[in-house]
Amino acid sequence: MRWLAGLVLLALVAVGAAYFVAGRETPPVLRIDKPERVVGQAGTLEVVAEAPRARLATLTITLEQNGRTFPLFSLDGAQSANVTQVDPNRIRVSRPLGKRSVPELQSGTARIVVAATRGSFLNLRTLSSTMSKDIQVRLEPPSIAVVSTHHHVNHGGSEMLVYRATPADVASGVRVGEVEYPGYPVSGSGVPSDAGLKAVFFALLYDQDLNAPIIAFARDEAGNETKATFVDNVFQKPQKRSRIELDDGFVNRVVPEILAHSPELKIGTPAEGEDMLPAFLKINGELRRINADEIAALASKTSSKKLWEGPFVQLGNSQVEASFADHRTYRRKGKDVDQQVHLGFDLAVTSRVAIVAANAGKVVNARWLGIFGNCVILDHGMGVQSLYGHLSSLDVKVGDTVTKGQTIGRSGMTGLAAGDHLHFTMLVNGHPVNPVEWWDPHWIQDRVERKLGEAGAPQPSNGPVARGSAEPLRNENALTKKARGRRR
Repeated sequence: MRWLAGLVLLALVAVGAAYFVAGRETPPVLRIDKPERVVGQAGTLEVVAEAPRARLATLTITLEQNGRTFPLFSLDGAQSANVTQVDPNRIRVSRPLGKRSVPELQSGTARIVVAATRGSFLNLRTLSSTMSKDIQVRLEPPSIAVVSTHHHVNHGGSEMLVYRATPADVASGVRVGEVEYPGYPVSGSGVPSDAGLKAVFFALLYDQDLNAPIIAFARDEAGNETKATFVDNVFQKPQKRSRIELDDGFVNRVVPEILAHSPELKIGTPAEGEDMLPAFLKINGELRRINADEIAALASKTSSKKLWEGPFVQLGNSQVEASFADHRTYRRKGKDVDQQVHLGFDLAVTSRVAIVAANAGKVVNARWLGIFGNCVILDHGMGVQSLYGHLSSLDVKVGDTVTKGQTIGRSGMTGLAAGDHLHFTMLVNGHPVNPVEWWDPHWIQDRVERKLGEAGAPQPSNGPVARGSAEPLRNENALTKKARGRRR
C-alpha cells in the first residue's frame, strides 16, 4: 500500500504545483483607448483586452456616475458594440459613448470600469483584471464673446481679434473657410488679464473666396462648439499678373544648385547639354509646395507670448521689384510653360546688403530652404513670423534671440533668384500674408495696439469704452516702385 500512498502524494504534489503555476499566469491585460479625457453629446468608447488566443471567460464594461451604474458591454450579453480581433491575442470593443447613447449621462465626472476574467492552465484558477478611468462629461457648449471692435479684413491680409472663451482650456480662435487660427492668452502680450481672454491673428488668404465665412469659435474636447461672427468689412485687393521669360542662362544656373540641396525631389542633375526645363518646372512646382509645407510646420514653434513691438521695418532704401500675390506666367521661347503665385515682396538695394530683422523675435529657421535658398525665419510670437529668402550668408542660428534692426544675414541670389535681392514675407500661423500692413504704423496701432490696450482697460460703468477708427488700408501702390526685373 506504500506505493499507492506514494502515488497519491505525487499526484497531490503535481496538482499543487500546477495550481501554483496557474496562479502565476498573467491575467487579462486591459486598456481604455477612448475617450481620452472628455465625452459630450457624442463620443466613442474603445477598449482593448488581451489574453492568450484572446480567450476570455468574461468581459464587462460599465459607466459609473453619481452612484449609478450603466452597463455598456458584456461579452455574454446582447451585443451593442463592435468587437474586432486586433491580433491573435487581442480584441477591441468599440461603441458610441455620450449623451445620445447613454441618455442618463449628466455633466460632471464619470468613471469607466472594465473587468475581465480568463481560465488558467487546465482551468485550475480564474484570473481576473479590473481597470478604471475617470472622464469628464461636458454637455453644455463653451461660450465665446467678442471683446475687440472694428474688424476690417483685406483680401490677402491680416487682422486681429480679442475675445473671451469659457472654459479657458477649450480650443478657440478664428476659422476662415476651412483654415483655423488658434488664439493665445492676452496676458502673453503684456496686458494683465485672466486665462480666458485671448487674442488671435488671422488672415483671409489670397486664394480664398472673398466671401469665405469668418467666425470666432470655441470648441471643447467633446466636440461641442460655439461660434460668433464679428467682421465689419472685407476689402478686395487687386492681384497683379505678370509674365516672366525664362532664359537659358538663368535656368542653367539655378537648377544644379537647387537640386544639390534638394534630395527630397529624388531627381538627379541633368547631364551637360540636356534641357533643364523639366527639372526647373519640378522645382518651381513640387519643391515650392514642399517648402510651403515646411514653412507651415514651423508655425508650431511659435511662442505664446508677443515678442515684437511696433510696426515691422521694410529693408531700408529698398526698391520694390515684385509684390505680394503676383500671379506669374513663366514663358520659354515664346510659350507658356508654368504658372505660380509669388507670395512676398522682392526688395533690392545693392549686392550683399545687410539684411536686418524686421522686428524682435527668435530664429526658427536658418538654413537652405528650397526655392528660397539660404533662408531665415523669425518667430515673433502668437502665430506671427517673418521670412527672409535668397540670402548669400547667414549671421544667426536656430534658437537665437534677435532685436529689431539686428543684422541676420546678407542679401544674395540663392534659390530661385535672378538677381541679388531679398524675398520678404509675413506669415500668420504658417500662411503667407501681405507684409504691407505690418509695415504700416497706422495699421499696427489701430488693429493691434488699440485692441490690446482696450482689452486691458477697466470698463466704465456709464457707457462703452471709446473706440478708435479703423480706416481701410492705404493703397499698396504708394509703397511700391517700378520693377527692375530681378524677380523670379
